[in-house]
Amino acid sequence: MAVTSAKEVLPPVLLSGSDFLVHRSALPPALDSTSDPPPLFDGTTRLYTSYICPYAQRVWIARNYKGLQEKIKLVPIDLTNRPAWYKEKVYPENKVPSLEHNNEVRGESLDLIKYIDSHFEGPPLYPDDPNKRQFAEELLSYTETFNKAVIFSLKGDSLEEISAAFDYLETALSKFNDGPFFLGQFGLVDIAYAPFVEQFHPLLLDVKKCDFTSGRPKLAAWIEEMDKIEAYKQTKRDPEKLVALLKWRFMAN
Repeated sequence: MAVTSAKEVLPPVLLSGSDFLVHRSALPPALDSTSDPPPLFDGTTRLYTSYICPYAQRVWIARNYKGLQEKIKLVPIDLTNRPAWYKEKVYPENKVPSLEHNNEVRGESLDLIKYIDSHFEGPPLYPDDPNKRQFAEELLSYTETFNKAVIFSLKGDSLEEISAAFDYLETALSKFNDGPFFLGQFGLVDIAYAPFVEQFHPLLLDVKKCDFTSGRPKLAAWIEEMDKIEAYKQTKRDPEKLVALLKWRFMAN
């Protein structure tokens, strides 16, 4: 949904930048159309992100988990009032996330997770085991199918597509028994799904009175374990504001 004058359209509760997050300490304010650009292509690595975008949240989690807070500067963009210089001088696609590194700007959240994992030090996010690598690619290729199944079902009466999507995750979490995460140990697949599971959980409870963890013990345990990952906790969004945003975005019309 394109928004050109969001301050006239969005509920006031959704306009407060980092106030959208559960943990807000020491986070930079979002840059909007009145903000000057940072000193671009000066050797600083920058992650252009948004506090309300689940795709950007993925890359933020990866940056945090690898301990790159000092090496990759967070530059939040106000998606409801984007600065013109972001499209003109940084990323012509005018989306987040994007990564400014080595005088180039790259985009697409799943590509950026892999790029950060392979180009920066820190705990690996991609497994060495070839079977796990193959399964990781299968799960990553399903992410958009999963998201669309839930979103498209929100306005309908049937829960079949939603149930099938979460059954897929429950089955996937049963494949490896060396840990509670998708590939056993925490990694890029968990990062890929976490922001979307985070937003769908309270939304479906509110809209459909549906707790998708019921009858899915692996998924319930995965959510509990994810909430212990500090790199993820730093990015979590306020559930009440999240539900308000998602209902406005997906169910307003």
